[in-house]
Parts: sequence; C-alpha cells; structure tokens
Amino acid sequence: MKRFFRKALAQLHTVDPRTITMDKNAAYPKATAKMKKDGELWCCSRLRQVKCANNIIEQDHWKVKRQTCPGLGFGSFWTARRTLAGYEAMAMIRKAQIRNNCGRDIKAQARFIATLFKVAA
Repeated sequence: MKRFFRKALAQLHTVDPRTITMDKNAAYPKATAKMKKDGELWCCSRLRQVKCANNIIEQDHWKVKRQTCPGLGFGSFWTARRTLAGYEAMAMIRKAQIRNNCGRDIKAQARFIATLFKVAA
C-alpha cells in the first residue's frame, strides 16, 4: 500500500492532500500512519474510508468489471492488456476526456484510437 501512496503522492496535483478517500481495506490506515510518522505524508491528512459510494476510482472501475466478467477471463496477459486499454479508450471518448475532440466527431475519435494503439486510421 505504501508503494501505491508514494506513486500517487508523487504527482504534482496531489501534494499534501487534506483528505484521502479509499475503500475499507485494513492496510490503508497502517500505511498512512507509518507514512505520516516517516514524514512522507502531511500530518493533517485525513484518511476517509468509504465502502465505494463516494470513491470516484471505485465508481469508474465497476463498469470495466461489468464488461470483462461475461468474457470468462483472458487467454493471456497481452490479450487482457489490449482489451482493457480498448475499454478505457472508449470510456474516455464517452466521457469527453479527450482534448480537441467533441463526442460527436467520429473522425477525431478514429484518429485518437489510431494514435493510442499505433495503427493506421
């Protein structure tokens, strides 16, 4: 858990977070307490453990799980990686998270997919 926290806190937009919202994993309180003691985490940071209702990451994750469950698993790691990358790309397009691309511009979406997966459009 500490490795995950270190990686997340290394981002420029996550310096000294006031609140960290995570699920109810028992390892999180121990990891945050140790990181506060070691000075890696701001001493006033508050760990907020919510089952999944208020956690944005968990809310986004269930849609991917719903798509992958009917597939009954993947044949290999690389197949899983490519399939999940495709699911994530489609979710980004659907949520309009791509710059210079409105949700209705099919050609721009095709260019985005081509550059993302390095294929000819």
